Amino acid sequence: MYLHNHFLIIAKFFKMKHNCLISEQYLLIKSFISDYNYRMETLLLAIFATIFIATLLNIMLKKINISHIVGYIFTGTIISYLFDFNTLKIDSLDLVAEFGIVFLMFSIGLELSFEKIKKMKETLLVNGALQMLLSILFFFLLARFAFEVDSIGAIVIALAFSLSSTAIVLPFLKESKDIYTPYGKKSVGILIFQDLAVIPILLLITFLSYTETGTDVSMSTVIGKTVLALLFIVLFIRFIGDKLVDTLLKFAANTRLDEIFLGAIFAIVLGMAVLMHAIGFTYSLGAFIAGVLIAETKYAMKVESEILSYKDLLLSVFFFSVGTKIDMLFLLSNLHTVFLIFVVVAVVKITVVYGIIKQKSDTNTSMKTAFALAQIGGISFVVFELATTNHLITSEMSKYLYLITFFSLIVTPFVLNNIYTLSSFFEKEFYESDVITPIDKKNHVIIVGFGTLGRAVAKELHAKRIDFIIISDNLQHVLLARRINFLAYFGHLNKRPVMESLKAEESSSIVITVQSEETKVRISEALTAYSKEVHIIVKVDTDEEREYFEKEEGIEFIDSNDELSSRLVELSLKHLR
Repeated sequence: MYLHNHFLIIAKFFKMKHNCLISEQYLLIKSFISDYNYRMETLLLAIFATIFIATLLNIMLKKINISHIVGYIFTGTIISYLFDFNTLKIDSLDLVAEFGIVFLMFSIGLELSFEKIKKMKETLLVNGALQMLLSILFFFLLARFAFEVDSIGAIVIALAFSLSSTAIVLPFLKESKDIYTPYGKKSVGILIFQDLAVIPILLLITFLSYTETGTDVSMSTVIGKTVLALLFIVLFIRFIGDKLVDTLLKFAANTRLDEIFLGAIFAIVLGMAVLMHAIGFTYSLGAFIAGVLIAETKYAMKVESEILSYKDLLLSVFFFSVGTKIDMLFLLSNLHTVFLIFVVVAVVKITVVYGIIKQKSDTNTSMKTAFALAQIGGISFVVFELATTNHLITSEMSKYLYLITFFSLIVTPFVLNNIYTLSSFFEKEFYESDVITPIDKKNHVIIVGFGTLGRAVAKELHAKRIDFIIISDNLQHVLLARRINFLAYFGHLNKRPVMESLKAEESSSIVITVQSEETKVRISEALTAYSKEVHIIVKVDTDEEREYFEKEEGIEFIDSNDELSSRLVELSLKHLR
């Protein structure tokens, strides 16, 4: 009470002496509080709008098989216009971008390990190295002499354009099972080499920035410093970093608390990012090294499973921040220039990759690999951002480069989804999913999938001398089936050309043996939409699958749990006394 009265007396005295000053301070504080509340409301509204628009866009894009990455970039662009991010300088957006880049680089590093590199060393050292070197050379010459860009800018453009999109291509290869095909393996090998090349690229750009700050540094000095820094990083990873990371993860895992293990992962990523930045490198390089270090430990699988639910969310932050930098009005006014450069870049990359792969592979494999890697990678945004920040390229040029890369990422899903059709214009092969030669059969059984169940069905039908064919999206299974003289095709039965070629409407039945619920639904929906005459038989494993197929007409299903439990009870009754 005494203190309260004391403060009242002081305030009264201060008010009497400085009445005007207090009024101004009061108004200033009131204005600050009002502005703060407005900013908080705007921020919450922006977060809500971002989540809503991203969800809506990705639902629509998923239906036409476009990567969610494109959806996040579009979301960033829309939000930037809705909340006027194009004219307002908001420091928090730069922080969001930096945070996103850190986890993009971490996720790329996590996909790598020395063991994986050893297994693919021939593909990496030959195909990957040649692709990078030739692409950089061609793009440098084009930028320097055809577009009259200065030498430093031409180097930045050449380095960025030589990279392809691991974030889009690799998930597509895994989902489509094309990762097991010859072109899939070669594409993965080149992508891994590109991911490894990110370290020297970021180092080189860091050292090139010295030439723009007035420091008298020759190109040979820059390259020498890059090589020395790269050597230091490799030695650090091999002899010091991996032991520190392994020890920390071991202690965290021994607590048997998921939140502590997850905290240890984030501590390693952010700690390595801060360490690399402190010694003169970039945050993103540190995050990349953290990913490689974790990939070398026995906890790599556990780390991947722990961050799986966070991984796409964290990556979406980066691509959202990229979207905020896309100037759609600038794109519309310069669409012809952006499209022309995009075509030139794609043609150069296709030509380079095709020429390299064709040395030891057939035309079809070479063309598919070239088409798969024709785009500019998402990591190029990191290169452009770093180069712009260090004044290696101008803001105007970075706008063009962002738009060309953006345009490239939009086109990529359409190319990948039609890669067999595109390659078939140059050469056809027996497992082309979209150009299967129409069969001359009726009253045959079509087996979808050639896993354990599919093989058992095929064996039973073969024993009964019933005519059947196999369709699978796993090339290894197709090759296995053909080795034992079964008629098998590589492809996707949900595509109309495949259904027409295999005479689905004239088959006696179509037995779906795949495990994925999504694939079962997709194929059955496509078949019933194609023809009401098809007779579909499918195995269901869960109550949700059972409920879904019970509602569908023309589809018979076998409940694996019911059948198995009935058989088990039948066998147990034999032993009743």
